Amino acid sequence: MKPATSLPFRDRVDAGRRLGAALAQYRNQNCVIFALPRGGVPVAAEVADALDAPLDLLLVRKIGAPAQPELAIGAVVDGGAPIVVRNDDLIRASGTSESEFESICGRELKEIERRRQIYLKGREPLDPKGRVAIVIDDGIATGSTVLAALRALRKRDPRKLILAVPVGPEDTIAVLGEEADEVVCLATPEPFRAVGYFYQNFDQTEDREVIELLDSNRNKQGAPARVR
Repeated sequence: MKPATSLPFRDRVDAGRRLGAALAQYRNQNCVIFALPRGGVPVAAEVADALDAPLDLLLVRKIGAPAQPELAIGAVVDGGAPIVVRNDDLIRASGTSESEFESICGRELKEIERRRQIYLKGREPLDPKGRVAIVIDDGIATGSTVLAALRALRKRDPRKLILAVPVGPEDTIAVLGEEADEVVCLATPEPFRAVGYFYQNFDQTEDREVIELLDSNRNKQGAPARVR
């Protein structure tokens, strides 16, 4: 699904409001919104407001190639038994050894644990079982991180699994459509370039903003904010 939209987005808030409008049919449909931190959180917070839905995180980290950290050769998702998604073609093309891959994976798991302590200390994760689970990021490039997120969330048995993003390359969106029950992507520009190219303001989202947005959503949903 690709509603008509104009580019660039002003910022992540603008993208989230437009995405929320595109998902309006899911208001009052027992949804839970899962954001990929950190950049996906401001987008997801706007969608959660639009749908009057609770907001949670999916703690996923990209595994970047040693010589090209921005090149995603895989991803890892938090959990008792972490789910690792590999892109074997890119692993070979980048010349990444198995020991290098495992080392980077271990480092990213430590960062996931750091974020868990900062963002979710004292808070139980939301259960998507039997609900409409909507996974949101601020955009998609290679799709490795989102692929890992979708596969991990599918294991938690949602009634419907939706991927919703402001922008992404058409071929990657098509691949991810095989993992989700529905994909909502506002724009699939060609040539694609990088996600940040399609935002006027793509400043880094800070930990403080993530915590504030999660607490704000919990207040709106009638749950007390996390004690800091």
